[in-house]
Amino acid sequence: MIVNRRGFGWAILGMLACGGALAAELPGTVSAKVISVVSSSGEATTALPGELRPYRVIDVYARVSGFVANVLVDRGSRVKKGDLLALVTAPEMDARLAEARARVAVVESQRAEAEARTSAAESTLNRLNQAAQTPGAVAANDVVLAQKALEAEAARIISVDKSVAAAQASVTAFEEMMRYLRVAAEFAGVITERFVHEGSLVGAEGKGSAPLFRLEQVDRLRLVAAVPEALAGAIRRGAQVQFTVAAYPGEKFAGTVARPALSIDPKTRTMPVELDVTNPGARLAPGMYADLAWPYTRSGTTLLVPQKAIKATTERVFVIRVSGGVAEWVDVRRGAPHGDLVEVSGDLKPGDRILERGTDEIRPGTRILAK
Repeated sequence: MIVNRRGFGWAILGMLACGGALAAELPGTVSAKVISVVSSSGEATTALPGELRPYRVIDVYARVSGFVANVLVDRGSRVKKGDLLALVTAPEMDARLAEARARVAVVESQRAEAEARTSAAESTLNRLNQAAQTPGAVAANDVVLAQKALEAEAARIISVDKSVAAAQASVTAFEEMMRYLRVAAEFAGVITERFVHEGSLVGAEGKGSAPLFRLEQVDRLRLVAAVPEALAGAIRRGAQVQFTVAAYPGEKFAGTVARPALSIDPKTRTMPVELDVTNPGARLAPGMYADLAWPYTRSGTTLLVPQKAIKATTERVFVIRVSGGVAEWVDVRRGAPHGDLVEVSGDLKPGDRILERGTDEIRPGTRILAK
């Protein structure tokens, strides 16, 4: 038999090539992208969400009952401390103030009368004392009676003086209440809500009363962030933290750590922290969400893997390590996020090869063909 050796060689090569392709497609072998576990140490930042809030916010109430006569501001109005916001009328207060002033006039006239009676009693006593210098001219009892009359009139003046003071205090109180008819801003800020219109009936602040406006201070803001328990020990008062907001893509702002709560929320395992943010020009608005680059110092070496490399089931959290071309599940615990990466702890070391995307469909022992 004659054999074409050249043709036989090509046949052998073809069979080997087919065998390699078949090996890649053998049952139990999966083709997947494999990456390396990386490590990092020293200063780092992690992304945290936050919310901007007004530094101060109050609902502005009328301090006396009446009708709104004029509204001088509306939603979006910028005001300074002491600026007039609204005028309230209260006709019954005018009447009560007039009555109080009339009462002052009455008691002052009573005091004038008491002074006149006191002067008369004092004059009578002086004449009796002069006459008493002549023996037998005046009965001693008359002198005593005159002295008692003078003391009574002096006591009447003291009583009337107290009535005058009380009447004047009443007038002052009503005048002070009349000043409350002018509703003014307690601090500089922006009117963010208007609840009344001219003619509205308003009542003094208390149960059942409604506010006239909502006033918010926006030249300075509070940025509230929930810091994970693992990072709570690294909070430093006075630290500068950069953040961004969706309204200004790519632009960075800064806040100063001012008021950590010093208490961990048992439900979220986080600590609320307030940062002070200066807001010249009011570019930032209360209610905006912020993305903070929270700084902290790593202790030792930190392992980082992609977020999508971690698979969480009802029973475990793991990544899939490839060792000797075979998949194995490695339990891990999540740490702080770092953009697309996240800290993990577990039976891993830098340089370990893991699947870029974790899935429970690849079981331990599956052969992995790395892409």
